[in-house]
Amino acid sequence: MSEHESNWRYATEQVAEPDAIARARAHSLELGVTPVSPAVGAQSAVLAAASGALNLVEIGTGAGVSGLWLLHGAPRGVLTTIDAEPEHLAAARRVFADAKIPPARARLITGRAADVLPRMNESAYDIVLVDADADHVLDYVEHALRLVRVGGTVLVPRVLHHGRVADPAQRDAVTAAYRTLIAETRESDAVLSSLSIVGEGLLQITKITE
Repeated sequence: MSEHESNWRYATEQVAEPDAIARARAHSLELGVTPVSPAVGAQSAVLAAASGALNLVEIGTGAGVSGLWLLHGAPRGVLTTIDAEPEHLAAARRVFADAKIPPARARLITGRAADVLPRMNESAYDIVLVDADADHVLDYVEHALRLVRVGGTVLVPRVLHHGRVADPAQRDAVTAAYRTLIAETRESDAVLSSLSIVGEGLLQITKITE
């Protein structure tokens, strides 16, 4: 094992996942929904805590794992989470209740993100996490950057796409979209971005100007 692989594994294993999130993870896997890794969840929580996030949006609820991590880092925050699958939202509602999250702190919206996002207020949110249909990641991030305030952050997990993004031989549409996203945010004067390789990868994009 290379030094890089050893460091990656060590960092990935150094996450103490709260019991409620661990139970949500197990339930998610039972449903066949792949949640964000503990490492990416912990990074998301740290960013929520560091920014003092109060208003959060999640595009792609899954079974509630990433939402619980965000709320773990934002104990006074309110999460709006969007998913087109009623079964996923029902599972998330159960895990939020299990974690003692008051209903007023988790607003669950059933619908396609493409239909819901245009109706949401601009520059009104501290963090937007994008973990929905990867085929539309560029569109979702564009919406997310419209929604976050200056100083707010857009989080995109799974951005390394199982190692495909780093492999120049891989040219499928989703891989190309992630590469485009990374390149465009790196070159933009409107944002600061950072790519973490821990877990499945997390692109962090902070808006610095309108």
